[in-house]
Amino acid sequence: MSSADNYESALLSLVSGDGHGDRARFAITPTGIDSELPDIGGLLAGASEVDITPPPGMPKAGFSKNAHDGNGFRNRLRARVLHLRAGRTSLAVVQLDLLSGSALLQHLVARAVAESTDVRLPGLFIGATHTHAGPGQFDASQFYNRFASNRPGFDPAWTQFLADRIAGAVIEAVNTRAPAKVAVGRTEVWGLTRNRSLDPHNRNETVTDKRSDPQRKFAAVNPWLHLVRVDARADDGGNQPLAAMTVFSVHGTGISHHCHEYHADLWAYLNDELIQRVERTTGCRPVIGAMEGTHADCAPAIRFGRAGFIEAERVGRSIGAEAASLYHRMEGELTDRVELAAGIRELDLDNGGDVIGSHRLASPLLGASQVAGAKENTTPALHLIPPFRAGYPKPFSKRLPHGAKWVLGSRRLQPLILPTEDFPRVLTIQVLRIGDTAIVGAPFEITVEAGRRIAEAVARTGIGTGTGGGHTIVSSVANGYCGYCTTAEEYSLQYYEGGHNLHGPVTQAWLAAQAARLAREVAAVGDGHVTDVLPERTFSLAIHRYLPPAGLDAVAPRQVQGPAEYHDGAREDPGRWELRFSDAAPGDLRWHHPLVRVERQDPRLGWVTAADDQGVNLGIIHHGKDKTGDGHTYAAHWYNPWLGAGRLHRFVLPTNGGRPELASEPFD
Repeated sequence: MSSADNYESALLSLVSGDGHGDRARFAITPTGIDSELPDIGGLLAGASEVDITPPPGMPKAGFSKNAHDGNGFRNRLRARVLHLRAGRTSLAVVQLDLLSGSALLQHLVARAVAESTDVRLPGLFIGATHTHAGPGQFDASQFYNRFASNRPGFDPAWTQFLADRIAGAVIEAVNTRAPAKVAVGRTEVWGLTRNRSLDPHNRNETVTDKRSDPQRKFAAVNPWLHLVRVDARADDGGNQPLAAMTVFSVHGTGISHHCHEYHADLWAYLNDELIQRVERTTGCRPVIGAMEGTHADCAPAIRFGRAGFIEAERVGRSIGAEAASLYHRMEGELTDRVELAAGIRELDLDNGGDVIGSHRLASPLLGASQVAGAKENTTPALHLIPPFRAGYPKPFSKRLPHGAKWVLGSRRLQPLILPTEDFPRVLTIQVLRIGDTAIVGAPFEITVEAGRRIAEAVARTGIGTGTGGGHTIVSSVANGYCGYCTTAEEYSLQYYEGGHNLHGPVTQAWLAAQAARLAREVAAVGDGHVTDVLPERTFSLAIHRYLPPAGLDAVAPRQVQGPAEYHDGAREDPGRWELRFSDAAPGDLRWHHPLVRVERQDPRLGWVTAADDQGVNLGIIHHGKDKTGDGHTYAAHWYNPWLGAGRLHRFVLPTNGGRPELASEPFD
C-alpha cells in the first residue's frame, strides 16, 4: 500500500484545493455532465469487484461512540459495480460494504472515470449495505465524520483509496462490457427481520390496527427482496451469469458492536450464499453485491436476543437462499430490449432546496431520544431516563418545526455546539430506470412505512409501472448520509428513529415530493439523463489521519510464533483454528490483497487450497507491536473448519508487500 501522505496529496491535487492546517478545504466542479451519449442498439453490460479492506486502525462507523477501531478483518469489505449501457444511457451502480454512500465519493469517482468511460454523474449510483463494521471518515459532512464512528475526523488518504478502487472497478466494468440481457424481479422474505420500533410503526394511519395479532411483529417489516439479474452472451450463443444485485431491508447489525474486526455483517453471508448456489447450478461465478432498501426500523430477527456471527450467518444465508430461488425463476424473463434512464438532483438546503410545495424542512437538530440508542442497541441507564427514553415525546409546542422532539441541549443552545453548517447541507436524490423498474436513492435511513409512501408517490408518476410488471425500489443511504426519514406519525412518538430525524416531521412528505418530481422528469426524458446539480461543490472538513503510512517501524522478519491451536466456539461465535505470527507493521502490508490461506494435503496433488481469505471464514487480527522485537503480532483465524478424517492442513501466508511466502507446520 502506498503511504497515507501519497493518497492524501492525490485527493487534494485532484480537487484543486489545499489542505493547510487541520482542515481540508477544496471544491469539485462536475465534469461532462451535459454531454450526450451516442445511441446504441441492444444492451451492453459489465461487472467488476474490488477489495476495499483497510489496514487495522480505522474507526468503525455505525455504532458511534460504542464502536471500536478495526483490528483486522473477519470477512473482507468490497465494492461491486454493475454497469448497463443501452440507448443513450450509461449506468454504473456501485454497491459498497460500508455504512453509506458518499456525495464526495460520488463526485470523485465521476471525475476519475469521465475521460475513459461514458459513465456520467447522473448514472453513477453509490449504494451501500449499511454494515456497522466498516470504516467511516469519508463522508461529505463534518457532523457524520465526527459522530458516526468511535473517533472523529475526515481521512483524505482513506477517502482517496476508496475513490481510486471504486473508479478502477467502474472502468473495468465498462471496458469488459459485452452484449447482455437483464431481468428485474422480486420476492417476499418473511421471518428473518423484525420491526425494532413497533409502537411508532403502529401509529401510522395506513397501518391497520392488529396489535392483538401475534404475527404483527413480522407484518411490520418490508418483506420485498428485489433482484437485478444480468447475463452475458456466451460463446455458444446462449447466456451465462454475469452479475446480480439484491436490494433488501434489514439493518447491518447482526453482529455486536463489541466486535473489533471489520466485516460485512449478514450481507457477507447473503452474497456468499447466492454466489455459491448460482455457481453450483450454472458453473459460473458472477459478481454479486447488495444494497439497502427501506430498513430504518428493520433489524435482523436474531434468536436468543444475542447478536453474533452464528446468527448473522443464519439470517444472511437464509435471505441468500431466497434470493437464489428468485434468481433461477427469472431466467425466462431475461431480455436485451430494455430502456435505461437516469436523473440526479442536488438540493442545497441553504438556498431553497429545503422547500417543495407546502413542505419545508426544519433546520437540523438532534433529538434526546437518539442518545438513548435504538431498541436493539440501547445506551445503558440513559435509555431509561426521560426525555432520552423512547416514547417520551414533548407534550407541548408541537406546532414548532421540530414538533414533539426534545432537542438535545435545547433548540437555542444546540446550534452553538453543533453548527448548522456541520450537518449535510446538500442532499442528493437520484432515480434510475431499468425498463419498467425505478430505483430511487436517497441519503436517509428510511423506515418501512416512509418507504412505502415514497414508492407510491414515485409510482404515480408512471415511471415504476408498465406492462412488464415493473415496480419502484427505494434504497436508503445512497450517495450520502443524513440521518433518518420517518413518517410524521412515527416521529410523534420520538423513538430513536424520530430523534435522529434531523429535519422534523415533514421529512417523509418532503422526500416523497422530491423523488416524485425527479421521477416525472426522468419519465419525460424517456432515454437519457436528467441533471440538476450545483455548479460547484465545496467542502471544509476537519482532518484526522488514521490510515497507517508505510515505513514507520523497522521491518522485522516474518515468522510463525508457534503451532496452530484450536479454540472452542461460543453461542455467538463458532470454533476456530488460530495461528500466531510476526510480520511487518500494518502500513507495510497490502490489506486489500490476499494475506492468508489454508491448504489441505491431498495424496495425489500435494498441498491444495482448502480455504482462503476471499471467503467468509478466514481473517487476520492485529495484536499490536511485538514486546521483544521490531515486528508486529498477528493471528490468522479459520472459522467453521472442516478437516476431514486423517487430513493434514496448514496455514500459508502468501507474498504480500514484498514479504516472502511462509507456511506453518501441518495440523489435523
